[in-house]
Amino acid sequence: MDEQVRRQPDGCRRALSEAYDTALLDLDGVVYAGGQAIAHAVESLTSARDGGMHLAYVTNNAARTPQAVAGQLSGFGLPTGPDDVITSAQAVARLIAEQVPPGARVLAVGGEGLWVALRERGLEPVRSAEDDPAAVVQGFDPSLDWERLAQAAYAVQRGVPWFASNTDLTIPKEQGIAPGNGALVEVVRIAAGGSPQVAGKPQPPMHRETVLRTGARRPLVIGDRLDTDIEGATNGEVDSLLVLTGVTTPAELLAAPPQHRPAYVDRDLRGLLSPQPEVTADDGGFRCGGWRAEAAGDALVVTGEGTPMDGLRALCAAAWTAAGDGSCGADAGKALARIGM
Repeated sequence: MDEQVRRQPDGCRRALSEAYDTALLDLDGVVYAGGQAIAHAVESLTSARDGGMHLAYVTNNAARTPQAVAGQLSGFGLPTGPDDVITSAQAVARLIAEQVPPGARVLAVGGEGLWVALRERGLEPVRSAEDDPAAVVQGFDPSLDWERLAQAAYAVQRGVPWFASNTDLTIPKEQGIAPGNGALVEVVRIAAGGSPQVAGKPQPPMHRETVLRTGARRPLVIGDRLDTDIEGATNGEVDSLLVLTGVTTPAELLAAPPQHRPAYVDRDLRGLLSPQPEVTADDGGFRCGGWRAEAAGDALVVTGEGTPMDGLRALCAAAWTAAGDGSCGADAGKALARIGM
C-alpha cells in the first residue's frame, strides 16, 4: 500500500489562512461565476489578506489579460494588481517560446489574454494557417467561430506543433455549466487527429508558472475542480482546499481517485478562516464532529448528527479508505441525503 495515497481529509488546528503563506486561488467557481462574485468570497478573502496571507489568482481561463481579471476582482472589492493574476495563457506562451525560434509566428485561436501573453514572450500571433506559423495554440474565447477552429485544424493537419492553454471541458457561468476550452480542443482533434501539449492545470507548466510568479513557500491551492485544481496540487506536491461552490458535487468527491483527493474540503471560502476538524478512525469507521461513517458492503453508511460538512469529511475518509488506490464504487446517495447534501 502506498503511504502517500490520501485516505482522509486532513485536520488543521489553525485557520488555513494562518497555516499557509499564499492562497493560489482558482477563479471560475471559486471567487466568481461569470460576472457575479460567489457568496462569502469577497469577505473571506479580505479577512485572509488582512491577516497576512498573500492572495494569488490562478486561472485556466486564457481569454482575458491579467489586467482585465485584476480589474474585475478590484471591482468586487478585492484590490488586485496584474502581477497577482497567473493565467494558462502565460504558461502556454512560455512553453511555446521554449520550443520555437524567437519572434516566431504562432496561430492563436483564443482571446485577448492569449494574444497578449504570446507577445510578452516575443512571439507574433497570427490568424491563418496560411501565415506559415511555427506553432498553433488554442485558448478559451467565447466569441470563437467555425473559421478560426478550422484554421487550427488545417495547421495541425500539416504537422504544425499544437498547444492548448488548458483542456477544461466545462466552465461555470451565471446560467449554468457551459462548454470550456477542452470542448473546443476536441473539435480540432476530431478534424485533425493528434493531441496538443497542454500547459494549464493540472499539468506541470502551470505549476511552474505559478511558483515563478508568486515565490510562494507554503502555498495552499484552492479550487472547485478535482481534475484540474486538485490534481494540479497533487502533481505539485502541495496541499489543496476544495470548495463546493463550482462544478464538483459531494458524490464526485467521495468517488475521487487518489490524485483528485484534496487535503481539505469546505462549503465555500469561509473555510480559509477557520481550523479544519480532525477525522479520526473509530473501529472500522471514521468520525468527524458528531458523525460516524463507514463503508458497509456496497454502500456508505453514516450515523449521528452535526454539520453537513463534518458528515462529508467522515464520508470521505470511509470512501477513500475503502477505495484504496482506486475510485470508491460504494453507493453514497442515502448517506449524503442523511447529512443534508
